[in-house]
Amino acid sequence: MKIAVLPGDGIGPEIVAEAVKVLEVLELKFELESALVGGAAYDAHAHPLPESTLALARQSDAILFGAVGDWKYDQLERSLRPEQAILGLRKNLGLFANLRPAVCHAQLVGASSLRPELVAGLDILIVRELTGDIYFGQPRGRRTAIDGQFPGAEEAFDTMRYSRPEIERIAHVAFQAARKRSKKLTSVDKANVLETSQFWRDTLIGVHREYPDVELQHMYVDNAAMQLVKAPKSFDVLVTGNMFGDILSDEAATLTGSIGMLPSASLNSSQQGLYEPSHGSAPDIAGQGLANPLATILCTALMLRFSLNQEAAAQRIEAAVQQVLTQGLRTPDIHSEGTTRVGTAQMGDAVVKALAAQG
Repeated sequence: MKIAVLPGDGIGPEIVAEAVKVLEVLELKFELESALVGGAAYDAHAHPLPESTLALARQSDAILFGAVGDWKYDQLERSLRPEQAILGLRKNLGLFANLRPAVCHAQLVGASSLRPELVAGLDILIVRELTGDIYFGQPRGRRTAIDGQFPGAEEAFDTMRYSRPEIERIAHVAFQAARKRSKKLTSVDKANVLETSQFWRDTLIGVHREYPDVELQHMYVDNAAMQLVKAPKSFDVLVTGNMFGDILSDEAATLTGSIGMLPSASLNSSQQGLYEPSHGSAPDIAGQGLANPLATILCTALMLRFSLNQEAAAQRIEAAVQQVLTQGLRTPDIHSEGTTRVGTAQMGDAVVKALAAQG
């Protein structure tokens, strides 16, 4: 099993280092190979996704990804900014299905911004289409307007578009996930305004005929955003497009107490996956040992489950994380009165110790 390790920028190297420690204590037969990506790759190779890094990713069964981005790169042209690395990996590897679980651990109910009764037991899954929509649609660019309210003015434009096969394949992923959970799927769109969303809704209805045992409901994205705050436990699995999924998954992450706790998986049709924490590179705290590595450590559990067919090892990691939280260990983002504040490496060491104690 070959794993490409791409730490990236900011806190990426710190949190990935802890996840690698966890993988190594499992004593499974992994081949780990590291490469530069994002701003670190730009500094060394003048490109955020060098061909050597992309080649490694293609050759690997799974990619463990940290985070990319730093304010010092904001003046670069868009094609050279660190964030283009993750977009390039998604496109080149066909990583169309993004799975983002939002789980409020019992030990962290008090850390949520919502009342405990709203988030206790929260366990939802957002399935986001990842390689289409307005982020990748063409044409896009800047031009002089030829119509509209201000013809002759400079304008910018992007294109929201989806093909039927793109929608169908993400719909199958979502229905299959719902079938393994509570058999309830919510499709989120803006069909009352956007032709793309109406097409999305029509296609979901068509695919639903293959999953009669799963309940399908449709919800406009603005209402979904409100219901995630008002009654988050009314959801189980949500499926939506790239842009709406980007926004809603971050909103759901805040319900759990800290985005530093949430992993994500991006899969292609071969189950090759890129695994990254839901948070960003946080350059303001990089190198200070303040970052929470648990999301990245939980990424390794998802990686073992979805791409490497090692379910038992995945469950061991998740149990170790639960044990550490029960012990009261907390990084600054989840620290509260009565718990023990620890740094990035200390938290990783605690998970390793918990794993070792399992025998």
